[in-house]
Amino acid sequence: MDETTLTQLGREVRGFASPEEAVLERVPNPQAGVLYLARFTAPEFTSLCPVTAQPDFAHLVIDYAPGDWLIESKSLKLYLASFRNHGAFHEDCTVAIGRRIVSVAEPTWLRIGGYWFPRGGIPIDVFWQSGAPPEGLWLPDQGVAPYRGRG
Repeated sequence: MDETTLTQLGREVRGFASPEEAVLERVPNPQAGVLYLARFTAPEFTSLCPVTAQPDFAHLVIDYAPGDWLIESKSLKLYLASFRNHGAFHEDCTVAIGRRIVSVAEPTWLRIGGYWFPRGGIPIDVFWQSGAPPEGLWLPDQGVAPYRGRG
């Protein structure tokens, strides 16, 4: 990837047919060397059940401590939208997204919480992190309440 050329920001991009085709881009971190947390929240994430092809919905929270690079947010939105017609289990989607971000942005640390809405009456929450959080990193709660249904 050319580190200085962005192919999507400021341009019309129609999206991608699959996560494999999606281009996830990074930009230089102007605060490289400073330990801090950045958060992306995707409360309307959608993918498909790989067996039934029915839609699945999740609230994703992605926390990362950037290193030399930041994830470019438009490319992240397009990447996440590419799952809309992609069949994969909740666990696979959640972990694949975290791993892809790590491979592109090479953060100091990353965690992703996938808070999936019920399928077959059972909500599935999936969590992945790239390792132990760095000492001194403030880790706020992800702020998503456990699924309680109608009470």
